[in-house]
Amino acid sequence: MTWKRTGRPRRPLRAGAYLIPSLFTTANMLLGFYALLAGLEGQFRAAILMIFAAAVLDTLDGRIARLTATESPFGREYDSLADLVSFGLAPALLCYLWGLHELGRAGFAAPAVYLLCSAARLARFNVSRRTSDPAYFVGLPAPAAAGAVGSILFFVDTRGDSRLLQLAVLGALVLVGLLSVSTFRYLSFKEIDFRRRRGFRVVVVIAAITVLALIHIGLFFLVGAASYALSGPTAWLGRRLRRRGRTGRTEAEAATDPGA
Repeated sequence: MTWKRTGRPRRPLRAGAYLIPSLFTTANMLLGFYALLAGLEGQFRAAILMIFAAAVLDTLDGRIARLTATESPFGREYDSLADLVSFGLAPALLCYLWGLHELGRAGFAAPAVYLLCSAARLARFNVSRRTSDPAYFVGLPAPAAAGAVGSILFFVDTRGDSRLLQLAVLGALVLVGLLSVSTFRYLSFKEIDFRRRRGFRVVVVIAAITVLALIHIGLFFLVGAASYALSGPTAWLGRRLRRRGRTGRTEAEAATDPGA
């Protein structure tokens, strides 16, 4: 006896597939909320670790939605709201509680600028998603921005009583916020094939990164986050210099060409 295949048994699985990405997004938002509570209690390292974990979940919910073909307008908006809590509000408030509150109006303005830039970055991402190149993000992504700010607090591992450190974090907040709403392009890593064989140089780089993580996890987070945050303007500057060099060579060749 054989059973006839019908579309009915697949409906519960489909409904469950739509639910799975939202569960990851919900966990992302809850981690951001717990990070806020930890910051209010002065546990800044634990709060930053929760933001890092939220960033991992934010990556997973998008990949799961694409793999299961369950992307939806609701999922995109819900994800943006969760990101605003975990990667916008949480880092801004943590920096303020950490020590920026001692700087008066400037200590309030810098987290506010970061929060507003994060909201604008997420809104722009939603409206430009269909027309952008999937290999790149336009502007520093919200999880990377939160990681860049959070890695500083994690590396310092003390309450911000030093005026020099307070000014450094204040400047980092404003810079990272502006990078978020910039037009610099950042690699999205969505089209990297991890199954492809890599050369010896890649193996050496991965080994060096692993050793750094084992020696000093705080320095590992700081170097990684700062490198990615600065990769956008660095790549832009490199393209400008190469373009200017090619233009200069073309003009020189035209000037020395007798037939010109």
